[in-house]
Amino acid sequence: MRQPVSQARYIPRMGLLDGKVAIVTGAGRGIGRGEALELAAQGAGVVVGEVDADAGQAVVDEITAAGGAAVVQVGDCAEVEAAEAIVARAVDEFGRLDALVNNAGILRDRTLAKMTPEEWDAVIRVHLRGHYAPTHAAVNHWRAAGQPGHVVCTASTSGVLGNFGQANYGAAKAGIAAFAQIVAQENWKHGITVNAICPAARTRMTEGAYGSIGSADDDFDFWHPDNVAPFVTFLCSDAAAHISGKVFGVQGDTVELYRPWTSEAVIENGGNRWDPAVFADRVGNLFEETGINPAAENGMARLRYSMTNRTP
Repeated sequence: MRQPVSQARYIPRMGLLDGKVAIVTGAGRGIGRGEALELAAQGAGVVVGEVDADAGQAVVDEITAAGGAAVVQVGDCAEVEAAEAIVARAVDEFGRLDALVNNAGILRDRTLAKMTPEEWDAVIRVHLRGHYAPTHAAVNHWRAAGQPGHVVCTASTSGVLGNFGQANYGAAKAGIAAFAQIVAQENWKHGITVNAICPAARTRMTEGAYGSIGSADDDFDFWHPDNVAPFVTFLCSDAAAHISGKVFGVQGDTVELYRPWTSEAVIENGGNRWDPAVFADRVGNLFEETGINPAAENGMARLRYSMTNRTP
């Protein structure tokens, strides 16, 4: 399967991240590759984290050939030792660490009734543990050094809205959105920001949902994976130091801000313990007041941008 082609030739330039250093996990292909290229183009030294050494080295070669600075670190970011090693590599190679982009992920789509324990465990491990381990290592490095830092987590609309056939992936991604908000609270006083994105793009993981992978032409390709990178780069910069604990939708030329779960309506029982039978009459008030459908719904139908209103 072909690697998506960049919409514009990578050219290093003076940018937001001059003198900074960033790690990107799962940076050998797709969205992670675009993030690594843009971070380097904006002046950062980049550590390309990958389990596929050849894919990671190809990105490093692309960056260095254009005059940027990058190294590959091969390892499984869900392993604590590998996570600690990639942080150490950034410091050893470039003398510092300023940003971490948790991007690595996999899909094992199947309805829950047919999903195997192995399919559940693999997805939860790569996404949730793959966020925990590098973030744990980076946060401890920054706090020990008394330095600020920026973390960008990769959630998904599958998690915040829910998507059929992705109980494992959606559960992990919803967990990542919560993870970002909580870790942001814990580290705000230390000058460490933690935000999450819900990206939408055409990659090997999403081919079919956003059209077929192919070469970009001269027109703007809304679903190209490189479109996610500019906002991620901004979140990795000191220009975004006032933003933390937020979840953004990022696709094409758009950036959305998601509101966390918020109570929309309430019923009360006058200071008395409920009789379960009463709910048959009372719980309907919650749905009537809010207009929320009590039946199971397709959360992805609430997407602001989809292939139904954007062409590839």
